[in-house]
Amino acid sequence: MKKALITGITGQDGSYLAELLLEKGYEVHGIIRRSSSFNTGRLMHIYKDLHDADARMFLHYGDLSDASSMEKLIDKVEPTEVYNLGAQSHVRVSFDEPIYTADIVGMGTLRLLEAIKNVGATRTIRFYQASSSEMYGKVQAVPQNEETPFYPRSPYGCAKVFGFWQTVNYREAYGMHASNGILFNHESPRRGETFVTRKITRALAKIVVGTQKNLYLGNLDAKRDWGYAKDYVEAMWLMLQADKGDDYVVATNETWTVKDFLEKAFKIVGLDWQDYVKIDERYYRPTEVDLLIGDYAKAQKQLNWKPKTSFEELVKIMVMADLKAEGVEGKARI
Repeated sequence: MKKALITGITGQDGSYLAELLLEKGYEVHGIIRRSSSFNTGRLMHIYKDLHDADARMFLHYGDLSDASSMEKLIDKVEPTEVYNLGAQSHVRVSFDEPIYTADIVGMGTLRLLEAIKNVGATRTIRFYQASSSEMYGKVQAVPQNEETPFYPRSPYGCAKVFGFWQTVNYREAYGMHASNGILFNHESPRRGETFVTRKITRALAKIVVGTQKNLYLGNLDAKRDWGYAKDYVEAMWLMLQADKGDDYVVATNETWTVKDFLEKAFKIVGLDWQDYVKIDERYYRPTEVDLLIGDYAKAQKQLNWKPKTSFEELVKIMVMADLKAEGVEGKARI
């Protein structure tokens, strides 16, 4: 039985990846940080689906800031695959917490790679690094592919560039099967509520039931390549099934503005977004990333991967989920 160790298993991507790996017969181990409150909400349905006789998901306390805990866990679990999804992943927050972001996102990746090396598992463990389209930042080419130079515009983007090159370095220096997935924006009903897409759909549902009057946003003209997280975790898995490690862009090759997302979301419930949305300059970034659009041709050619869910379908999935959470499914005009 293959064993996978996932950092960030309690997040959006981690929960979808855990589902996928369990479906494929893996034993799944996840790393969670010690907290005074439960932070495993995205995983509870998985536990309910697993019977006692089929207990193949295990959670362990650990932290990417603690090198020794990473090394001990890898030695204990003996995974065949490690997926590094753990991060302080909010770009705007990274400007307020740059040192913490750099430590967890950048140095955390290095600690994990070094832990694999220290337990002598560079030949037996396959490693996936969650890289990000934010590394492109002030884009040097349109669309962006694996050869496009990086120009990060946030502490988060800078930290991801560090993690990317450390992954390449360990692949080349120690012969590790290590891959970078350069994932462009990917969303779902499990997206954190502070991210703009989920902020929109959650507010929309509350507007429909009358518990919220307005939605405050920043730059509505920012252009992003938005895909469905459930599609993207399949690409992660495919990278670690390839004969050797490599770097891949995972995207849709389409770009949409925040305004486009608003229009499509509010249209589902028959409302005009302009009646509810107000601009708050506090949500602007000190340095903005204006345009992201990814070319996934390499992933399609080498991994036989391509996105399955359109932008319109993604918006609908998210809106319907948040309407359901508010008990107003019948309000959608579809």
